[in-house]
Amino acid sequence: MNGAAVTATLPRVRAKASPRAGRLFESLIRLCFGGNAIVAVVVLALITLFLLREGFGFFGGNLQNLRVYRAAGLEYVDLMRDQADAHAALSRSLSEVRVKELRGLLKQGRSLEKANAALAPFDQFATAFSDAGTNLSGLVSDLGDQALGIKQEMMIGSGGETASSGEAGEAAPAGVLPTVQGLRASYPLYEHVNAGMAATLRNLLANPPALSIRAAQAAFEKVDLRTRRYLAAFPEKAQELRAWNPAKPVRWYQAITSFLFGKSWITASFWQDWYGIIPLLVGSIMVSVVALVLAVPFGVASAIYVSEIASRREQRLIKPYIEFIAAIPSVVLGFFGIAVVGQAIRAASESSFLHWVPFFPISERLNVFTAGSLLALMAVPTIFTLSEDALRNVPGGFKEASYALGANRLQTIGRVIVPASLSGIVSAILLGLGRVIGETMVVLLCAGNRIAIPDFTQGLGAFFEPVHTMTGIIAQEMGEVVRGSIHYRALFMVGLVLFALTLLINLAAQKITARYRMSIG
Repeated sequence: MNGAAVTATLPRVRAKASPRAGRLFESLIRLCFGGNAIVAVVVLALITLFLLREGFGFFGGNLQNLRVYRAAGLEYVDLMRDQADAHAALSRSLSEVRVKELRGLLKQGRSLEKANAALAPFDQFATAFSDAGTNLSGLVSDLGDQALGIKQEMMIGSGGETASSGEAGEAAPAGVLPTVQGLRASYPLYEHVNAGMAATLRNLLANPPALSIRAAQAAFEKVDLRTRRYLAAFPEKAQELRAWNPAKPVRWYQAITSFLFGKSWITASFWQDWYGIIPLLVGSIMVSVVALVLAVPFGVASAIYVSEIASRREQRLIKPYIEFIAAIPSVVLGFFGIAVVGQAIRAASESSFLHWVPFFPISERLNVFTAGSLLALMAVPTIFTLSEDALRNVPGGFKEASYALGANRLQTIGRVIVPASLSGIVSAILLGLGRVIGETMVVLLCAGNRIAIPDFTQGLGAFFEPVHTMTGIIAQEMGEVVRGSIHYRALFMVGLVLFALTLLINLAAQKITARYRMSIG
C-alpha cells in the first residue's frame, strides 16, 4: 500500500511541477526578447544623451562668435567682400568663355598661335574687366586688416575669450566702438570706388568682343546677363552698408538659425569661423538621391526576376553574387571609385559621342555621381534581399487566383504580387536609404570633399560637382579637432542631426508599412 501510494503521488507531483516549469520558461523567454527592446531603448537614450552632452555649449560659443563678428567690424568688411568675390567669379566665367572659343578655333583647323592672336581683343576685354575690381579688392584688404586688429583688441581685453558672456556680449565694448566707427568712415571712399567700377563695367559691356564660336557666344551672353544683374544690385549693397550698425544686438536664436540654415562651413579661420550645416546636408541628400535612383530599379527588378521568373539554376547563380556585394569592404569600393569609376565617368564626358550634353565635359572625377554610383552598389544587396523576402511571403493563393482568372505571368506580377508585397518593398527601399545616408568611407573618398552648395543653375550638371557630406565631415575633422572646442561641439551637433534624420527615415518606413498593410488587408 505504501509503495502504491508513493507511485500514485508521482504523477501529481509532475503535474504540479510541469506548469511551474513552463511558466518559468515563458518568463525567461519574455525577459530575453522583451529585454532586447528595453536594451534598444536604453542604448538609443544613451546615444542621444551622449550627443547632447558633447554638443552642449555649441550654440553659446557660436553666439559669442557672431557677436564678435559684428562688434569687430568683420561683418561690415564682408559686405564689401561679397561684392568683390562676385566680381572675381564673373572674371573666372570669362576665362571659361575663352576656353570655349579657343577649342572651337582649334577644331576649325587654326594653329594655336593664330587662335591666340584672334583672341587678343577678347583678352584685352577680360583684362580690363578683371582690373575694374582691383580698387575694391584693395579697399577690402585694408579694411580687413583694421577689423582683424579690432578683433585682437577685443580678445585681449576679454582675457583671451572670443567675447564676453551674457548680455554684455550683445554690443561692442566702449573702447572698441569708436575704432569700429572708423571703419564706417571709409564709406565715401567705397562709393567712389564703386562708381568707378560700375562705369568701367558698363563701358565694357557696351563694346563686347567679337566671338565666332556659338558655344562661346552663348556663354558670354550669360556672363553679360549676370554682370548686369550684379551692377543692378549696387544700390542695395550701398544701402546695406549705410544701415550697418556694430551696436545692433545679436539675438540668441541667430546662433541656432546660423547652424541650421547657414550655407558656409569654415573652420580654423583667422577671419571668422562658420558652422552652417546646409552644404553638408545638401551633399548627403544629393548623393543619396543618385544612389537610390540607380539602386532601386536594379534591386527591385532583380528581386522580382529571381523570385518569380528565374529558374532554380539561375537563382543559385544570381542570388549569392548579389548578396556577396555586401561583403566587400567600403574602403575597397572607395578605391575602386577613385581609380576606375571616376576616371571612366570623366573620360565618357570628354568623348565626342556625348558632346551634346550641355554640362559635359566635367573637370572633377570625384563628384556626387561617382559617390552615388558606389553607394548604389552597396544598397542593391539590402534592397534585393528584403524585396525578395517580401515577394516570397505573398500567399500562393493570390497567384493561383490570378492565373485562374486568365491573367498571364506579367499581369500577375504587376497587378497582384508586387502590390501585395509593396509594404515590404517600400521598407526595403527606406532601409537602403538608411544604409546609404549613413555611409562614410565611400563618400569621403569619392565625393570630392568640397564644402559648397552645387550650382543648381546647371540642372543635372550639379550632380557632377564635388560635395561634402555630414558623415564625411565628421570622419575627416574629428581626429584633428581640439576636444571641447566649438568646432568639436559643432561636429557632434552634425552627428545629432544625422541621428535624427536616420530615426525619421525609420519612422517613415514603419508608417508606410502600416499604411499599406491596412490597405491590403
